[in-house]
Amino acid sequence: MLTIKRLCGLLLGGVYLTLGLTALSNAAAAPAEQTAVFAGGCFWGVDAVFKHVKGVSEVVSGYAGGNATTAHYEQVSDGDTGHAEAVRVRFDPAQVSYQQLLQVFFSVAHDPTQLNRQGPDTGSQYRSAVFYTSPEQQKMAQGYIQQLSAAHTFPAPIVTQIVPLKQFFPAEGYHQNYLALHPYQPYIVINDMPKLEQLRKVFPALYR
Repeated sequence: MLTIKRLCGLLLGGVYLTLGLTALSNAAAAPAEQTAVFAGGCFWGVDAVFKHVKGVSEVVSGYAGGNATTAHYEQVSDGDTGHAEAVRVRFDPAQVSYQQLLQVFFSVAHDPTQLNRQGPDTGSQYRSAVFYTSPEQQKMAQGYIQQLSAAHTFPAPIVTQIVPLKQFFPAEGYHQNYLALHPYQPYIVINDMPKLEQLRKVFPALYR
């Protein structure tokens, strides 16, 4: 990515999604650690948001949607590999549910109404997508989008793709944990630090 990263993070202008919060918070806890994969524009900011969610044990930036031969930043940046910049989230459902992760994804991590872009970052590699790892995740993601759409939560249609995860490819080492390693980079300060503050304000019980 560029020294002053093309602006892919996006504040949602105070739009916080609490729809279905009670029902989602009361979801039954499962005993084993699970995996979720989300794509919402630049993976730097999405990575940082989920790293600050209680119950998340690991977040890895990477690529999903394409094949192994093109899972490299320079190729993905061309926008024609089928890959999206994505993050793999490993979490303990006894501490945080998949439904709660969906809430964070849609309300804090990105704008789900932008097609093949986030802010000024354009290209299919910046698309909004939920890569589900089970039929249960597929059902929950589709159901949540239906709730948000029915409530007209956003001023524009949600364009998030709900697609099966075929394979996830970790990104290059210099993309990992980027916000923590570069907290004063102008792009991070302008675009991603506010997301963390948003997470803290909207989901104080989940923030760490």
